[in-house]
Amino acid sequence: MADECFRHPRLAAVYDPLDPDRRDLDPYLRLAADTGARRVLDIGCGTGVFALLLAERGTDVVGVDPAEASLEVARGKPGGERVRWIHGDATALPPLAVDLATMTGNVAQEITGRGDWQRTLRGIRAALRPGGRLVFETRTPARRAWEQWNRETTYGVTEIAGVGAVESWCDLLDVNGPLVTFRWTYVFAADGQTLTSDSTLRFRERQEIEAELAAQGYVVEDIRDAPDRPGREFVLLARRPESAR
Repeated sequence: MADECFRHPRLAAVYDPLDPDRRDLDPYLRLAADTGARRVLDIGCGTGVFALLLAERGTDVVGVDPAEASLEVARGKPGGERVRWIHGDATALPPLAVDLATMTGNVAQEITGRGDWQRTLRGIRAALRPGGRLVFETRTPARRAWEQWNRETTYGVTEIAGVGAVESWCDLLDVNGPLVTFRWTYVFAADGQTLTSDSTLRFRERQEIEAELAAQGYVVEDIRDAPDRPGREFVLLARRPESAR
């Protein structure tokens, strides 16, 4: 199930202005161009930022997300009609035969259960054409990013046109092995409404990810630093083989 910040209509509507810097998507855009991907599956597309950037470049894009409120925001954006939006997840996709599948941001880490992760990887593999690629990012567990997830380091007030001021901050709730749970709080100055959204991320070790990709029939082509966050995240590029296993 998607987190409340994606499912709640009021929170989905302010998601983009609360996180306006999306330079993290630039490497994915370059990869799509470098690999000549003409058809891309954007998994966990949210409000459609990446999908619409691709569509502007003439790419045939399918965006899938379990949060209907986020998809409504995506559909309403300029160019939204260029993308095929699917309400759901990567475990039950129609035949697509895409050249490239992506999971940007926290998408891969938000799939916390091992069975769900395995089913997701199998679903993506089925959606790729033979020779198609999957790319996603994940935080390096050793950097312990969650130690900075507190009100002191995350508090901010954002003025949003038509909405007013929105206060937001993050609180760490629990660290249980590879699972880290935290809560974002949002306060709308216009009427004082306070909304919260709890999230859990799974911090996977590199070896664990490589082993699971291999088990689900992928060939790992490259593991690299996230260029905008060197040493903190790594990006995995895997390929569906041309021939059956």
